[in-house]
Amino acid sequence: MTHALLPAISEAGIIATLRAPSAEAAYSSVDALVKGGITAIEVTYTTPGAGAVIAGLNERFGDAIILGAGTLTTVEQVEESAAAGSVFFVSPGLDEEIFEAIVATGGLSMIGGFTATEVQKLAKLKADVIKFFPGSLGGPAALKAIRGPFPSLTYVPTGGVNATNLGDWLAAGATAVGAGSDLIPASALAYGDFAKIEALARSFVDALAAARS
Repeated sequence: MTHALLPAISEAGIIATLRAPSAEAAYSSVDALVKGGITAIEVTYTTPGAGAVIAGLNERFGDAIILGAGTLTTVEQVEESAAAGSVFFVSPGLDEEIFEAIVATGGLSMIGGFTATEVQKLAKLKADVIKFFPGSLGGPAALKAIRGPFPSLTYVPTGGVNATNLGDWLAAGATAVGAGSDLIPASALAYGDFAKIEALARSFVDALAAARS
């Protein structure tokens, strides 16, 4: 059964993976992303005080964004981010205890898998989304290949996704894409260049629109 949030993730098309150095940088980045047209936001637990940042974003933006938590490596992070307002949960790989904690929240599960063995295991567990990671290792061709034996699963590649190849990922079968440093460069975060993040967001959104047309 398809998770109720999946159509909204699919419609959004782009999930911004945010690794901010501070809460204020996170808030300003999301302001810029939303202005640029990107509304699905994944706050990674490599962000200092990630739980508080998620709560702050939930308070500031509410239903204007689809808010998730990423780089989840403990059950405590899952529970904290759910309490803070996350509605989707991203883990870089499969830890069944963490997966069960995500399922218990009622939120959408997005679990990392790259090999046929990993994807088959995630299919058996009924993960909502396969986070095809690290996408940079094989590119769109690798996603197309893995979809051969598993065509009915939902894939969101992360790693190696940029505005130039976004269309190739969709053509290979991605439902949406995750974008980190190519969308939110560490240099822009470090120097507070949020205008650059907004401009990059627009370029991603334009690429998505072009691919879908």
